[in-house]
Amino acid sequence: MTKAAIIFAGPTLPPSAHPADPIFEWRPPVAQGDLYRAALSRPAAIGVIDGYFEVVPTVWHKEILWALTQGIAVFGAASIGALRAAELDGFGMRGVGKVYEWFRDGVLQDDDEVAVLHGPEELGYQAITDAMVDIRATLQAAVLESIVDAELGASIIRVAKDLFYKERAYPAVLKAAIGAGLPAAAVQAVANWLPEGRIAQKLHDAEALLQVIYSHLADNAPPLQVSWRLAETPAWVSAQNYVPAFAEYSRMGVPAAWLRAVS
Repeated sequence: MTKAAIIFAGPTLPPSAHPADPIFEWRPPVAQGDLYRAALSRPAAIGVIDGYFEVVPTVWHKEILWALTQGIAVFGAASIGALRAAELDGFGMRGVGKVYEWFRDGVLQDDDEVAVLHGPEELGYQAITDAMVDIRATLQAAVLESIVDAELGASIIRVAKDLFYKERAYPAVLKAAIGAGLPAAAVQAVANWLPEGRIAQKLHDAEALLQVIYSHLADNAPPLQVSWRLAETPAWVSAQNYVPAFAEYSRMGVPAAWLRAVS
């Protein structure tokens, strides 16, 4: 089996959760130009989970498209990877997991659904807030387990959605739910259930992505072939020349970054 899968991950699948299999080469959350630079090394596959935004430019669609034209299979899940896969699956990028499916099917559209605030690399990208997609999956599970009824579950989801993503964590969500007039006893029942019941949907999708990539490599799949042609615009040619210098600049001053997983 070829040792050739580059994975961009951060708080969704932190270093402590990385499988030991040497087939995966781990990179920090992807930023603009990083995927192009990764593709230059001609891996058999690239997996996009997490990606930076706001503090640095986010990954280009065109660098993903370029990687596809080079025969490199590109997979996305959970965070920015799910978003980009939903946007580019018609061109050959492969999406994995529920979050990807929600964006692909139009159930979700907003980037903030996957955004979280997290710590720096040296602290293992520890998540400080909770992703809206995880909150949705968790409240859906609470309804299925009869912790709350469907109406109250939907109401708590709406409260969470109204919070800014940098403030969106379960304690803040439940406090806001009570402040919005939802029954305190029912909200407390959710709080009591959360330690055992919460759903880490982004993590589940990220783990599924690794399994899909592992199977792809184990099958010794031939290089990807696309039926379309990438336009070599002056802007893209200029960007290709700009990427090496930009990559170093983009990493300067990135302490606790915001993830869009979309980034």
